[in-house]
This record gives sequence, structure tokens and C-alpha cells, in this order.
Amino acid sequence: MQSTDWSKGLSVEVGGRGVVSHAGLVLLRALADRTGLTGALSRAVARRGFTPGRDRGRVLTDLAVMIADGGEAIADIDVVRHQADVFGRVASPATCWRALDEVDDVRVRRIARARAKVRARVWSLFDRLPAARAAGRDVEAGVVVLDVDATLLVAHSEKEGADKTYKRTFGFHPLLVTCDNTGEMLAIQLRPGNAGANTAADHLHVLGEAFAQVPAAHRRHLLVRADSAGATHAVLDWLTTQDVKRGRTVEYSIGWSIGEAERQAITGVPTSAWAPAINADGGLRDGAHVAELTGLLTLTGWPAGMRVIVRRERPHPGAQLTLFEERDGWRYTAFVTNTTLGALQWLEARHRAHARVEDRIRCAKDTGLRRLPSREFAINQAWCTLAAIAADLIAWLQILALTGDLARCEPKTLRYRLLHTAARLVHGQRRRRLRIPPTWPWAEQITAAFARIAAIPAPG
Repeated sequence: MQSTDWSKGLSVEVGGRGVVSHAGLVLLRALADRTGLTGALSRAVARRGFTPGRDRGRVLTDLAVMIADGGEAIADIDVVRHQADVFGRVASPATCWRALDEVDDVRVRRIARARAKVRARVWSLFDRLPAARAAGRDVEAGVVVLDVDATLLVAHSEKEGADKTYKRTFGFHPLLVTCDNTGEMLAIQLRPGNAGANTAADHLHVLGEAFAQVPAAHRRHLLVRADSAGATHAVLDWLTTQDVKRGRTVEYSIGWSIGEAERQAITGVPTSAWAPAINADGGLRDGAHVAELTGLLTLTGWPAGMRVIVRRERPHPGAQLTLFEERDGWRYTAFVTNTTLGALQWLEARHRAHARVEDRIRCAKDTGLRRLPSREFAINQAWCTLAAIAADLIAWLQILALTGDLARCEPKTLRYRLLHTAARLVHGQRRRRLRIPPTWPWAEQITAAFARIAAIPAPG
């Protein structure tokens, strides 16, 4: 048999009946309904004296589901809309545009409160809160780890708020906060391209939003990680203030720039004070060490209890080094923390785990953030909010309903294996059934996931 024989006698024509593509979307849509997200959004965006033809909460939920499915434009809602036998009546692209246009600043805040309420219910469904991990082990049980970072979104057309970025591109510079325990996106602020990476007011805004998203029962012990853009007096003072409020413990682990004072302190560190660094799997890192600089620096004006920890390692080929590093032969990075317990190696490895936020950002760009749909800034901010909801839905689906590789894979893989699954819709005994081909490798996992979602108690 020749390798091209597979296409003999094959033709393509219109006329299939009962065939459903993207059948895996029923999981996300059902999850949004069973957790109460759809109803919460409906109440959040409701307008007194106005009854829309399409419930706006349903419209926003369907847009978030579409984004989670890989949709990049509002017109992609047609993928869901033209499968009414399964999904019912779905809003048209024009209605979706109107729904986004109605999300003003007041409704953005209402949506945030609705998300927080639903998130508290979802977290109550967990067997236990997933633990953040670093150096091959769990971070302390019950600690919620928040990662703050900014990224660049390139705009290929004139959009309100788009501007030149520090990398000489043109677009936006959003700031976001993700939860390392669950993979959720707790807060996102769309900013012009020329917004500063270390603007304290923006960091305080997204951190305040993120803190409010963490359910109250889990807000007692937080760890905030950021790169050196977060190492400002305002941010560190605010985090220190939060640490003494209401008996709450707020730790931080934030990158620190190495200046002349730090370089002098590094030269004063005795050889015996350098401890071997550890890898992400907990093993010793060859050619890397950590040491504490706190006692060798004058930290007047900075919060009490702040520690400065430095890491040195042999540079990789092609690494850009400062004159000090070229002379010394080591590459240095530093961070500050108010954590008093734990070995230096563990604290440094815990800080380096902040790099996972780059994976979260990359996945977020594959889930709606890469392409903003409108010329208007307010609509694009609403779209970013829906992208955050889409990230939440994927995270909840993996924690509550999936097992094995599907519970750990990235959104692209999840779409390829699960969300984009084809099925046949059959009717009988006044019921509808989606039948997935038994040859599909993940068929059993999909049916099990639907059963788990259906078992979630309906919202009160």
C-alpha cells in the first residue's frame, strides 16, 4: 500500500447531521454555570430599567469560553453560535460587541466582586488548596503565592492607549497577578505601552485587586513575588503594612537591583559564607552559591526586617555581564524578602520559582491576550478581564474535573486533546447525548470530567 492510498475514494461534501465540533466546550460552559459564574456576571452587569434581548452574563461567559477555546476575535463566537443543538441560542458578534461596550469602570469593579465571590465557592470545592512548589517540594501549607509581572502586547494598528514601549515596539504594557497555587489570573490592568515597569501606583492597584480575589479564609498567609520592578519604597512599605493588619501574614520575595553598595558588600562576603545553591528539583546546583548581604548594607529608609540575599553563578556563554562581573568572573542576582525562617538556599529557590509567571503570561497570550479586538481602550480592558476569566475556567477545569496529564498540560494541549474534540449528538428518550468516538484517546477522561462537573451542587 502506497503512502497516498488513504485518500482514494475520499470526497468532502456538505450534509452531515448531528456532528459537533469543539464538543469539549460543554465542559467549560457547564462549569461556568455550575460554579455560579454565569449568574454572578449577569447580576454584575445588569442595568436598572433595561432588559437586553440576550442576557449579558450569558454573553460574557460565552465570550470567556470562546477565548479559553483559542478564539482571538469576537467573530470567533460563531464557532459556538452555529452549534445551537448543543449550546442553545448564542449571541451574535454584534451583540457581543455591545455587551463589551457596556462594561464601563463601574461594571469592571462589579465583575471583580462577582469573580471573588465565585472564586470563594470554587476554592471551597477543592479537596485541599493546591500547594505552590519550589525546589522539588511544597511551599508551606496554606500559603497562597501571588506572582506579579508585566508584559508587552504588540498592536498592529492604531488603538487608544497604544504607545511606544521600552523595547521599541508599539502597543500596551499590562500588569497582572497570577496565583501560583492554582494557575488563576487574579488581576490584570491594561496600561499604555509607555507605562513604567516599576510604577508603584500600578503595582499597588493590581495587588489590591489580587488580595481581594483571594477568598477570606485563605487570605491569612500570602507570599508576593515580583522582579526588581516591584522593589520600590511604596510597594514594600505597603506590603509591610499589610503584614500587621488583622493578624494577616504577608511575606514578599522581590528582585533587587545590584548597585555600587551591593557590589562593595559582595566583595566583603567571606568565602565561607557562600552556600551552594539548589536546583528546581532540590538538588545542588553546580557552580552556583547564595549569601546574605543584609548586615553589610545600610538599609536606612527601607522596611524593618528586610533581608537582601544574593546569588552568584558562572555565566552562560554569551551572557551580558557588567564590568564588575567580568572582573570577578561571576554573574550576580539579588532579591529582598521579609521571611525570617528557612535556609538561604530554600529562600532563593523559592524566589526563582517566580519565573513560572512567564509561563502563565505565555499561556495567557495564547488565551486571548495576544490580540486585542477594538480601537477603544475600555473595550480592550473588558476583553482582558474576560481573558482572565478564561484562564480561571481552564484552571478550575483542570483542578476539579481532570486527572493525569490533562490536569497539568498547557491550554494549547488541552484544546488539541479535549476542547476541540468532535462528537455526534443523538436524541432519544427526551434527552440529548454527545457520543465521542471510542478510538479517541481521551474519550473516557472527557466523559468522567463531565460527570464530575454535573455533580457540583447548583449555586444557591
